[in-house]
Amino acid sequence: MNPSLLQRAWIYQRERFPVLGHGPLILCFSLSAIAFSALLHDDAADFLSSGTWMGPAVAAFVTCFLFFLQLRIADEFKDIEEDTRYRPYRPVPRGLVTLRALGFVFAGAALVQLLLALWLEPRLLVVLAIAWTYLALMSREFFAREWLVARPITYLWTHMLIMPLVDLYATACHWLAHDFPVSPGLKWFLVASFCNGVVIEIGRKLRAREDEEEGVPTYTRLWGIRRAPWIWFGMLAATGLAAILAAREIDFLVPVAGVVAITLAAAAMTIVPFIRDPRPGAGKKFELFAGLWTIALYLVLGIVPFVVAVL
Repeated sequence: MNPSLLQRAWIYQRERFPVLGHGPLILCFSLSAIAFSALLHDDAADFLSSGTWMGPAVAAFVTCFLFFLQLRIADEFKDIEEDTRYRPYRPVPRGLVTLRALGFVFAGAALVQLLLALWLEPRLLVVLAIAWTYLALMSREFFAREWLVARPITYLWTHMLIMPLVDLYATACHWLAHDFPVSPGLKWFLVASFCNGVVIEIGRKLRAREDEEEGVPTYTRLWGIRRAPWIWFGMLAATGLAAILAAREIDFLVPVAGVVAITLAAAAMTIVPFIRDPRPGAGKKFELFAGLWTIALYLVLGIVPFVVAVL
């Protein structure tokens, strides 16, 4: 018996966009952005006590969640030929869902984002349009797919630029909706977001030799099993540095520096055993590490100092 629409949707999210896995990350991401903006403008206590925080928080979280869902759907469209050839087990190639149905979901998500922006602050449409435009260009591989595929590093950083744009929108749910100017200190938060996106992307594509799949580009295949984890470590360190500079803007440098130091030490202890004995499945540790680091990063950069500020 063919699965129902709801069953197909459930299977698709479980395999390609697990809500329970991505939800906490995106919640930390969006709330941290709002909290960081409020701290930059010395608005934390008033923002909370005035009761105006709920609207920006809901708009930022839902919009960011839908942005990441749209990114997944865009991948389904641009990778359909490769998936059909090399990964027929995925939902679209095996016929669980169609690209047409995913296209409707994408459009529905955009409509919700549009309505939320109009509801919270119509000027948000400008920031939303910038992120949408970049997402559209990404979906078309900037009209240079073959050129980008031949240059994996360029492919990586051009696609990760969507992260600070989504983060910019989330912060704008505070500063623009409350008529604050853009703070110069925001740049380090956005840089940290970009670098962390690279950490996540590299981390999910570090694999032992036995786990490599034909037609699936990985960074261990690109840089080698010894170099790739240390390049990932370098991007983790870059994220930490940007986080420290961002923390300086909100007078929370010491706690963030401590978290960064502990994280880098733990990362090194993850890398060394992997290089010495890259057992099948060992690469999953990097993806898990990147996810836990992301939660820690956004907690300590926005949510924790916000709570401290209002107590």
